[in-house]
Amino acid sequence: MKRILFSLLVVLFLSSCSSNKVDLYKLVDPMIGTNAHGHTFPGATAPFGMVQLSPDTRLGTWDGCSGYHYSDTVIYGFSHTHLSGTGCSDYGDILLMPTTGNPTLSNSLNNGYPSSFRHNTEKAEAGYYSVILDNYNIKVELTATERVGFHKYTFPDKTGNIIIDLKHRDDVIASSIEVVNDTLIRGYRRSRAWADDQYVYFVACFSQPFSNYGIGKDKTVSTDAKTAEGTDIKAYISFDDIQEPIIVTVAISGVSVENATKNLVHIGDFNTALAETQQKWNENLGKIKIQSIDVNDDKVFYTALYHSMIAPNIYDDEDKQYRGRDLQIHTADNFDNYTVFSLWDTYRAANPLLSLIDKKRTNDFINTFLVQYQQGGTLPVWELSANETGCMIGYHSIPVIYDAYMKGIRDFDAKLALEAMKHSAELDHLGLKYYKTFGYIASDAEGESVSKTIEYAYDDWCIAMFAKELGDKKTYTEYIKRSQSYKNLFDANTGFFRAKVSNLWFTPFDPTEVNFNYTEANSWQYNFYVPQDVNTHISMLGGDEKYAAKLDELFNSSSKMTGRVQSDITGLIGQYAHGNEPSHHVAYLYNYVGEAWKSQKLVRQIMKDFYYDAPDGLCGNEDCGQMSAWYVFSALGFYPVCPGDGKFIIGSPIVKNAIIKLENGKEFSILSKNQSEKNIYIDKMTLNGKDYTKSYITYDDIFDGGEIIFYMTDKANEDFGKSIEDRPVNIIEDNLIVAVPYFSNEVTTFNDKISITINTPVAGNEIYYTINGSKPGKSAIKYNAPFEITETTTVQAICMDQDKNISKSIETTFTKVPKNRSIQLLSKYENQYSAGGENALIDFIKGGENFKTGAWQGYQGQDFAAIVDLGKVESINHVSAGFIQDTRSWIFFPTKVEVYTSVDGNKYVLFGEVNQTESIKDEIVKVQEMGIEGRKSKARYVKVIAKSIMTCPDWHLGAGNPAWLFIDEITIN
Repeated sequence: MKRILFSLLVVLFLSSCSSNKVDLYKLVDPMIGTNAHGHTFPGATAPFGMVQLSPDTRLGTWDGCSGYHYSDTVIYGFSHTHLSGTGCSDYGDILLMPTTGNPTLSNSLNNGYPSSFRHNTEKAEAGYYSVILDNYNIKVELTATERVGFHKYTFPDKTGNIIIDLKHRDDVIASSIEVVNDTLIRGYRRSRAWADDQYVYFVACFSQPFSNYGIGKDKTVSTDAKTAEGTDIKAYISFDDIQEPIIVTVAISGVSVENATKNLVHIGDFNTALAETQQKWNENLGKIKIQSIDVNDDKVFYTALYHSMIAPNIYDDEDKQYRGRDLQIHTADNFDNYTVFSLWDTYRAANPLLSLIDKKRTNDFINTFLVQYQQGGTLPVWELSANETGCMIGYHSIPVIYDAYMKGIRDFDAKLALEAMKHSAELDHLGLKYYKTFGYIASDAEGESVSKTIEYAYDDWCIAMFAKELGDKKTYTEYIKRSQSYKNLFDANTGFFRAKVSNLWFTPFDPTEVNFNYTEANSWQYNFYVPQDVNTHISMLGGDEKYAAKLDELFNSSSKMTGRVQSDITGLIGQYAHGNEPSHHVAYLYNYVGEAWKSQKLVRQIMKDFYYDAPDGLCGNEDCGQMSAWYVFSALGFYPVCPGDGKFIIGSPIVKNAIIKLENGKEFSILSKNQSEKNIYIDKMTLNGKDYTKSYITYDDIFDGGEIIFYMTDKANEDFGKSIEDRPVNIIEDNLIVAVPYFSNEVTTFNDKISITINTPVAGNEIYYTINGSKPGKSAIKYNAPFEITETTTVQAICMDQDKNISKSIETTFTKVPKNRSIQLLSKYENQYSAGGENALIDFIKGGENFKTGAWQGYQGQDFAAIVDLGKVESINHVSAGFIQDTRSWIFFPTKVEVYTSVDGNKYVLFGEVNQTESIKDEIVKVQEMGIEGRKSKARYVKVIAKSIMTCPDWHLGAGNPAWLFIDEITIN
């Protein structure tokens, strides 16, 4: 009965939304996502604010990326910068911690300043956080404006301390602190973590004078010095006569202490700051007013909308100065500068959401992109505090720009934007050189080759379409061809996008295997990523029925995966992984083949199973708003499968009604009749009072204002959206490319001779090839049947379609190796790091400086041992093996290499051994040849043993877990 009454009150509460009397911030629960792998923080922040004032409960670890994890029981303090939902750790700058008793500057859990806490004393809502520190019985309250954090400390008696820790969390490059007077302290912190060189300046004002202080430098405390500089700077201040709660006002800046001082607002006035920030949250959350099936769904919705409005963060000061990508100081001209662009995540839904409801801010994002291009040489990929981290793949600021432009957001230099787009796409790094030359990226050329190829292709479509809008036909033609590059990795025999090594399919192939051919995913989870050309992909898979069957197989398969353990792959329905972004659009794809009811069922299931009102209520990293924006769109009933195309694909709304308040003064209303938890299907729809049968709506439908009504039912209406004219269409129809040929051989090495087989991906196309070093063309040898070669030969080939259009040229060198040489592996490699199988270690091809390319063979938690059979007794004087070390990826050089030789394969004698001299603490990726040279011996059999460190050492992030040993090419002369 209480639940019914409460729900009724909430209905009445929300019914007054139009009069702006509702405090929507009260429906936000910042605790959602703080448990499991959500990586959110519960502290106080303003919408898109520079300050995120939140408790720190962890020092590092993947699940502590935000600084807080719900499973923790100890608080180190309260710092002013935090990342929301990311998969890498940074921030945690300028930590404050109130204490009682004798002050200590140690952060030891045994006798330092951290304190235990309990969740039943925590309170978190938009713009506010509070907790009781059990060790001291101090009540902490936090709020924040855009650039200022406010601490309110209620001490149990008249004495107490506040610790300021500038060393907290990541590596400090330089820092300083200055006690200006008994109510003002200022300083800066320059640090290195995910961002290589981050600057934070601060000014801290105290509402009451402190009676004494101490400054710690390198564990030595001075009570006389007013300043200190170094990499280990901490301080304490003490109060002898506390009369009321102490308010600490902390302004920050990326520019200077002087600018931090200019940013100070509401000094000592906690309540005014809190009211201002919560009013801003009301205004921003009020851009979408909703009523859901029950109050918990309202909480989930507004928390999702809240999370989508935490980042990006304002990154200029009150005077518009900011630190740019060149780390110099600039002034923003007619825009606000921002930071924290998690673009591989957010371009999919978070940015399209903001371009719908926050056009001014979206325009500022784009102007930020363009000045970053001018200052740093590239558009941002994953930018953080004026540093490009280079994390993730693609050049996904491009779809953000194009999508915004097509929505009328155009207060930026469009010609400069196109120049910046093309610059990003024409670089030679991250596999782009191979991509431009051959039309795809090979796995032996670049890690995550499949994902990079098909995501580059979507970005290139955005460049093409943007160029078309600007009247640049030449650029359009070039990039619309590049946008079809995904075709070069499609294997019609399996129906999957697969990696290629030397123009051969990567084998063995298992679509459930998680390996470094894909980005945080497997082949299943990337198999439907062609948003710009869905209908062509449907044809490649055999048409509507087979495409739908392939989707069915994805969702109905076992959720078991093989290969490497990837913590990001969560929220599973079959092989669909909602906890990671590559899957986010997939449930909506049934609409393209006339089976919209299946999308409706799945979307509602995802919302109910993977989003709920609890600390573990997100199934994966929140990722700066993307996970939440998916829910916001889906709860309203539609989703942008292909940002930039102007379409929103219909799903199954969970709201009963909603109003989207648009910046043109209009409103778009959503009404779901007969809405309930069981009524998950759409029986019919109306748009602006007229029957509407399409399974998508357009941006113009929304932005022009009006009303859509969903009539919900518990039975699937299989006719809804079924007719071809009612389906969404995404297809590239001009400047079509010819997919490149491929070799069907299993290996590229041979002893005596090898038969070369070349295939075309599309039936009916012809193949032409050369073996003399010349580029193949229409006058090259026409391929009719397999042919043999007996010497090392480079084969080049093209495909030609019926209209005489030709593909890009491929080339592969088939290498003749010594006859009868073989290898017996005595250790078992991991399948995802097979390097092509056992003979990879004697194929005369050496791995490069990237273990992800597939050329390295990987062994986990074990020594390596193998015996090479030379085929006959030979005189040898050199034996070595190549190894790679990448400690961030848990790959270490062997501690020792031993070589034994034998004439008969039974009795072995020591040929030599070599100990490791390189440091395993070095984070720089290194390749090393380890072996013995100069000793002559007669042998047919050579045994090579490489000793692994077995487990990651104590200082390592993966301490205690099995370490990796990667080897390639055993050389014997």
